[in-house]
Amino acid sequence: MVVTPGLRPALGVASECAPLVKTGGLADVAGALPAALARQGWGLRTLIPGYPGVLAALPRAREVAQVPDMFGGPARVLASHAAGLDLLVLDAPHLFDRPGTPYWDASGRDWPDNDARFAALSWMAARIAGGGLAGWRPEVVHLHDWQAGLAAVYLRELATGVPCLMTVHNMAFHGLTGAGRLMALRLPDHGFHPEGFEFFGHINALKAGLVWADAVSTVSPTYARELMRPEFGMGLDGVVRARAADMSGILNGIDTEVWNPATDPHLARPFTTPRGKAANRRALLAEFALTDGGGPVCAVVSRLSEQKGLDLLLQAAPVLTDRGGRLILLGAGDRGLENAWLAAASDGVAVRIGYDEGLSHRIYAGADAILVPSRFEPCGLTQLYALRYGAVPVVALTGGLADTVIDANEAALRAGVATGLTVHPLSAETLAHALQRLCDLYADAPVWSRLRANGMKAPVGWEASAPAYGALYSRLAQAARARDTAAP
Repeated sequence: MVVTPGLRPALGVASECAPLVKTGGLADVAGALPAALARQGWGLRTLIPGYPGVLAALPRAREVAQVPDMFGGPARVLASHAAGLDLLVLDAPHLFDRPGTPYWDASGRDWPDNDARFAALSWMAARIAGGGLAGWRPEVVHLHDWQAGLAAVYLRELATGVPCLMTVHNMAFHGLTGAGRLMALRLPDHGFHPEGFEFFGHINALKAGLVWADAVSTVSPTYARELMRPEFGMGLDGVVRARAADMSGILNGIDTEVWNPATDPHLARPFTTPRGKAANRRALLAEFALTDGGGPVCAVVSRLSEQKGLDLLLQAAPVLTDRGGRLILLGAGDRGLENAWLAAASDGVAVRIGYDEGLSHRIYAGADAILVPSRFEPCGLTQLYALRYGAVPVVALTGGLADTVIDANEAALRAGVATGLTVHPLSAETLAHALQRLCDLYADAPVWSRLRANGMKAPVGWEASAPAYGALYSRLAQAARARDTAAP
């Protein structure tokens, strides 16, 4: 095992972790936090499932634990160091050795045993916290989203004494399963009630984390407040309000070494100033076989879902293309949205269904603007990548989007602090108006240049957020020590 001496031990638990496995922003955060927290004195090891692609990427992995019965079959824990990460990998072939994504098969359907798959990950986290790896024991366990939520229950049931932090990256996904699965998932009967992990007759893994964790956080200050309201809380707003005293909103950052336009190997030409984007803009138009219409080149890099507001963008897009703008979309998800976007492809609109990490870098580097019209957005990393790469973000005024983009209104432009455009309330009409504003700003070269330059100077890394996490870890560890000292 690779354990950095001098750092306080902590365990992160996540269903995905960049660059080894990624479907969204959770992976980017799980991959970037260890390095950010090391500068705060914490050695964060990350426990992830042993998907085929993860196991293939592990150099010199070493077995550090065996479990004869891990929710239906044998398993082992492998320790390795890969991509700058100190990893613990749950190798359970009966749960994770299968094609498709971490959550669904090649046809887009959820794996029917997802409850057991991620209960196993959570159970192993609690076992490790209890001292199951050659005496290595974390002071704090950091759980990410519903896939790790049951670990909060297991930590208490196994009496590990190790505190845990539950971070909600997206309240929309609960990890629901039937009440008849209590015994199979090794959950206590006494937890199945409305103040526990019961949710309208189902087991709710996210709720388990919210209720049982010692502290709760989410990924932006605005989203933390929004989750207390019914329209954002997804049925759990009452639980969030009950935990308000233990709730933190800590803004996500991005890995500014991986996302660095000056050194990015994916780009047609690295750059350090907005003017340096020109070659990448030309290359991007060529890659998507688009002509330059004289307006801004706009792009979307996103999961295709109702949350992301891309149905509204379809309605508003003609405003952009009528003024010579171009629109590029890279993403996958809802089949209906995929088909609608493919049908909208034209001389001014290019669509690529799927995801390509290198191409996403080239899109941020070449686009004049990145569009994020989300109905809700816990934090969002897209707008942070856009700022870093000199692409003006056009965002809905919600969650972390509201916390990271300063609207180019007259006051902000006069003060020289504007970094993008915000849309509120969100509708096809208000989004179309924002695209009109975008085209007007793009036509004013001095103003546009200042707007992009402001964005490239905006703080988008972990400089402020990592200390907040480090301080939260320390408070949890200190409180746990105090409880141990006070215990008879």
